[in-house]
Amino acid sequence: MEDAYMTSQTTFYFSQFAGRNFFDPAGETLGKINDFLIDVRAWSQDPQEPQRPRVIAIRVKQGKELKSFEFQNFEIRKYKGKLQLICRELKELNTDTLLNCIWLNENILDKQIVDLEGRKLVRVNDVRMVMIPSGTYALAVDVGVEGLLRRLGALHSIASFMESMGMDLPSKMILWDDIEAVDFSKSSIKLSKPSSKLNTLHPSDLADIIEDLDKASRTYVFSTLDDEKAADVLEELEPEVQAHIVESLPVGKVADVLEKMPADEVADIIDELGVKKAEELLNEMEHESSKEVRELLEYPDKVVGSIMSTDYMTFSAELTVEETFRALRKEKPEPSYIYSIFVVDTKDKLISSISLGELVISDPLLTLSQIMKRNPVTVFDDDDIDSLAEIVSKYNLLAVPVINRSQEMEGVVVIEDIVEDLLDKRKTK
Repeated sequence: MEDAYMTSQTTFYFSQFAGRNFFDPAGETLGKINDFLIDVRAWSQDPQEPQRPRVIAIRVKQGKELKSFEFQNFEIRKYKGKLQLICRELKELNTDTLLNCIWLNENILDKQIVDLEGRKLVRVNDVRMVMIPSGTYALAVDVGVEGLLRRLGALHSIASFMESMGMDLPSKMILWDDIEAVDFSKSSIKLSKPSSKLNTLHPSDLADIIEDLDKASRTYVFSTLDDEKAADVLEELEPEVQAHIVESLPVGKVADVLEKMPADEVADIIDELGVKKAEELLNEMEHESSKEVRELLEYPDKVVGSIMSTDYMTFSAELTVEETFRALRKEKPEPSYIYSIFVVDTKDKLISSISLGELVISDPLLTLSQIMKRNPVTVFDDDDIDSLAEIVSKYNLLAVPVINRSQEMEGVVVIEDIVEDLLDKRKTK
């Protein structure tokens, strides 16, 4: 081993060592390399700093036995153009250190991860690592064809052939900071609920990812989301996936999520469940939330009331524009529910509908009665749903107030709900 030397920084791939021998400083074979254990806890307290999992142990095969040793006594050397792993001393791993750690081969390679930058599921073909004086770290995962060929031992020949044809070999690396593991199989590690990077994705992107997972992973990933994000994601999921998640999670967890969703969305989900499960959830929810949902469930499927939202704000005609804005800022309603504000009398009968645009350009000191127009366009809660599309198109509306036969305000149908209803009808044709 006289020609061997060590560099201050050595970059390598997992596949370059998996299944190969490792040696003592004299060059004697000590066994075959099976896996690397990484600690996935953040080493830097600065969120702006890259977080790189540190290699803390190695699993090797000696004879017929698998053993795990601390990695601090290992180093990489280059010998005759090839990398070799050298061990100065074999020190068995204390299994108490396995918390917050995962084995690369067992839990990352060939598993599904979320590419946070690309907002999609990908499969890991290899792991890029680096050894520096302070330790050995996982830098990135290879999800491209190049990584797969490297593991198969065919990278050099295929790359040479493609180069001769004037073609490039597709390569795709994702930095460790830009991934989130979702398929841990037998690993004991779990995503940290408050710190999960999945919470940073848009609900629609996260819903697409969850729909692509197997059933067990769907439930697990969804359970790691905070209640606010979980509610937003649940709205975006396909009905069959919604039903599976609701059936799989504890009633208390599901009820907490449903309470943060619009009543009409909750009603749609509850309506797809069995009677027993639906009643369990409604009983677990807070009384007011449950009451709103039960009232919506009483409407037949093909009437306006079945898709209207009960999340709307009403105001007295005597309020000024400035006071109205103050109330909106205080309540912080969802933007999609304030396309218009609704003016009602003391008996909750609808007087007028004022668009947010009209409100913005009005004098702050004017009262709503001074800027509103009476006889707003409305629909009855028992009208046929098919009437909505024509009304929205004719009057160029983003939201339609829904009233009962006593002219009292019951809810609002926003343009998204109408479009969604039309798309659902197309799917079933």
